[in-house]
Amino acid sequence: MKKLTAVIAMAAVFSMSAFAATKTVTLSVASMTCAACPITVKKALIKVEGVESAEVSYEKKEAVVTYDDAKTNVEALTKATEGAGYPSELKK
Repeated sequence: MKKLTAVIAMAAVFSMSAFAATKTVTLSVASMTCAACPITVKKALIKVEGVESAEVSYEKKEAVVTYDDAKTNVEALTKATEGAGYPSELKK
């Protein structure tokens, strides 16, 4: 019985990853005031578990972030930029 329970538990864990998806969002970061700001924003985003890439543009005042939605979400991304001193919001 213990082996069956272990097999079912392992199957559940592996099947959960099948529901994960890579997503890409654009965050508006209006508070960037110089060409060095994107470095700080990118470092903050990359530290978030699940973030695969972050491209930050001072000229556009935005960050394009690709992440695993099973590990993080937009709220965590915006909290990361805010924690670095650059509040952001989902660009619509």
